Amino acid sequence: MSDVSQNSSFNNQSSDYGNVYRPQTVFSVLTFTLLAMLVVATFFWNMLVLVTILRVRTFHRVPHNLVASMAISDVMVAALVMPLSLVHELNGRRWKLGRVLCQVWISFDVLCCTASIWNVTAIALDRYWSITRHLEYTLKTRKKISNVMIGLTWLLSSVISLSPLFGWGETYSEENMECQVSQEPSYTIFSTFGAFYLPLCVVLFVYWKIYKAAKFRIGSKRTNTITPVAEAGEVKEASRQQPQMVFTVRHATVTFQTDSETWREQKEKRAALMVGILIGVFVLCWIPFFLTELITPLCSCHIPPIWKSVFLWLGYSNSFFNPLIYTAFNKNYNNAFRNLFSRQR
Repeated sequence: MSDVSQNSSFNNQSSDYGNVYRPQTVFSVLTFTLLAMLVVATFFWNMLVLVTILRVRTFHRVPHNLVASMAISDVMVAALVMPLSLVHELNGRRWKLGRVLCQVWISFDVLCCTASIWNVTAIALDRYWSITRHLEYTLKTRKKISNVMIGLTWLLSSVISLSPLFGWGETYSEENMECQVSQEPSYTIFSTFGAFYLPLCVVLFVYWKIYKAAKFRIGSKRTNTITPVAEAGEVKEASRQQPQMVFTVRHATVTFQTDSETWREQKEKRAALMVGILIGVFVLCWIPFFLTELITPLCSCHIPPIWKSVFLWLGYSNSFFNPLIYTAFNKNYNNAFRNLFSRQR
């Protein structure tokens, strides 16, 4: 009987050992290599944006402070969150680094990812106000509002990430070797809505308003005509090929009529396209993860670990896409990157 129990104990230990130290297949090695490359690329691109903003004096203003805040949160994701998450995956989603490091990792995970999401929201709001209210949204006002949005972003992210440390659920289980975001249902609702669903509603509303404003401007441009009143001292220059220019000296009124797009319209169109792509990628990257995070604790559903990993890393990849999307639609960044690398040579 003793031999049987010893053999049973040995088999259980061997089974646990095999679960933790299972042999790596070619597919898993390739997957971990690609994930490691994603970590390095995410860190590199966001650091490049930060260095460019610090070195170029013209970038020391709005909206580049919002971009810098987003880059800081994404750099922190790449430096503090993704490497430990990769170790977690290598260990078969078993946590063997202790309670303290688990709590630190989860806190930074929630903090940085939430800040990254809200920074995208802040950039979308800034673009919306600059497009629809460019007369009232002066540089001074824009600077104040952007600083407030950055402060609120990091404050809300801190509240959501630090709540479990004060007893709102548990992140670490020594018995099951688990380290995960608190599964307390009340915290799950609070954190998912505060970190994703609320900013999602904001960015979708913002882009809908930007789209409506763009359609209104295009429609008004096609139908609206300006007929100035002729007065004394009026100088007119007109030709059949050139746009009409009317200048009234007495009332200092200048009007232009032209079929070509103005510089502001082209800039607004690029900004609207950039915001649309930024929001679209943000939604595609994060919505699978936050749907499973909300549903799993509430309905006690079982999601296969492989899908949890896929959804988590898809969300992390948003930190890689953010700097690529923003800089791709900004010629100033492209020129600054070229100057930066040419100086290094």
